Amino acid sequence: MSDDFDFREVTDDESVDIIDDGTRGSSDSGSEAETDNKAEAANNADNAAGSDAPDKKDESDKKDSEYEDVCFVCRRPESKAGKMFHLPNNICVCDDCMHKTMDAVSQFDYQNMLNNPHLMSELNKQTKSSFPGFGFLNMDDLKNGGFNLGGGIPNTQKIKKKSEGEAKPAINIKDIPAPHKIKAKLDEYVIGQDQAKKIMSVAVYNHYKRVATDTMDEIEIEKSNILLLGPTGSGKTYLVKTLARLLDVPLAITDATSLTEAGYIGDDIESVVSKLLAAAGNDVEKTEHGIIFIDEIDKIAKKKNTTSRDVSGESVQQGMLKLLEGSDVEVPVGAGSKNAMVPLATVNTRNILFICGGAFPDLEDIITQRLNKQTSIGFDADLKDKYEDDPNILSKVTIEDLKKFGMIPEFLGRLPIICTLQALTKDMLVQILKEPKNAILKQYQKLLALDEVDLQFDDTALEAIAEKAMEKDTGARALRAIIEDFMLDIMYEIPKDDNIGRVTITRDYIEGKASPLIEIRGDGVGPRLPQFNTEAATEV
Repeated sequence: MSDDFDFREVTDDESVDIIDDGTRGSSDSGSEAETDNKAEAANNADNAAGSDAPDKKDESDKKDSEYEDVCFVCRRPESKAGKMFHLPNNICVCDDCMHKTMDAVSQFDYQNMLNNPHLMSELNKQTKSSFPGFGFLNMDDLKNGGFNLGGGIPNTQKIKKKSEGEAKPAINIKDIPAPHKIKAKLDEYVIGQDQAKKIMSVAVYNHYKRVATDTMDEIEIEKSNILLLGPTGSGKTYLVKTLARLLDVPLAITDATSLTEAGYIGDDIESVVSKLLAAAGNDVEKTEHGIIFIDEIDKIAKKKNTTSRDVSGESVQQGMLKLLEGSDVEVPVGAGSKNAMVPLATVNTRNILFICGGAFPDLEDIITQRLNKQTSIGFDADLKDKYEDDPNILSKVTIEDLKKFGMIPEFLGRLPIICTLQALTKDMLVQILKEPKNAILKQYQKLLALDEVDLQFDDTALEAIAEKAMEKDTGARALRAIIEDFMLDIMYEIPKDDNIGRVTITRDYIEGKASPLIEIRGDGVGPRLPQFNTEAATEV
């Protein structure tokens, strides 16, 4: 059966008559049913494929709901500006900025541009249409990935909402780690400095109790800020970094070298609290019970014999008084300056524990000069050179010595606990090499163990390394520099020979007199490696 079809184009004036003679009814009904089934299957597939998208979107919305909305114009959070107008591309505008914007727009007609219907229709078409060629992109995915191409303000510059109706999770006093347990954890990583570890452990223990008993009664437990003194390489920063891994409260480590007075180039004083806010996930409640360690505090000492304004010295000390004492400060969220067009959060520093540390160079001369004034004449008199070679002379420091160094009395009064770290001795350096959990020798032994080579050190070799570190006078930092020097050739030569099973470092190799001992797999001590590193080791 052949049908004649007319493929001529039908104009608007013509009409088409469809004649159904009943011969194709069954096939038409079958095709219609088949079409309906295909459409239903396609819809089910689309629903199944798109079921994951709403879940991701709900998770993203839930994550965004944890943070306060921030006005895109004035950068004020929702807690200060009130409810926001939500615009496309995740942009929020507060009520004040919206009214000011509408008032400014309504005052000008821009040469009848707003009253032009043709122009407005074209603008509407452009806004409704998507970006050309970018239909496959999902702006929400790009935003969640950290690119923030979807517009709005990223969550790193937003403040977390305060929990309403939920009781604050109280800290059980019985669960607070005792000072001896905190010190035992520190002993696993830090060698020596028992007095400093005791002071730090008690300070953290009291900090936990102050947080736990904040609302129990009318008696308020005041905080006791700490000032750490010690020569370079004695373990001040490492002690606090180790403590940060053991604590459940937020802890931020910052330095005072980049701090300047407000209005000058550099980080504002409040930026030390903004780093703690970032460590707490922009949660203000957690931030108000955290710990801040300010390193290089001696760099903000008062400049001597200067006629210019001391914007990075005495002015910074005066600006930090309110932080150390405890007050409500405006902290920039996600930036180091208040002028960075970021939201500001109000943080109360009354329960924030501050630990300040510094090497305080030339402070030994001030202490020695004060002690030499007490010398006298006679058989039992103290000589003037008694304190010149004392390695632990910093332990005799007083408030008057710190004042002469350049610290103002108001600043020192807010740091009631002064802790001095001892200079590292030869025996302490040997212990640092092999006893801590992440000792330097264990690190290199693990590196060579990946090549199936056993690395050993003689006790005399460790003593030689410690002696060279004492000559450099940079504390524990000199150990890695020395080991890196003589381990370079070993780690370069060992992978060449797969038969090498053990390498033993001796004192003669450290001093440049011989090569390390090599043991071949399954045999005794084999031939030595070629002579290398002799001149370099001798120069060290």
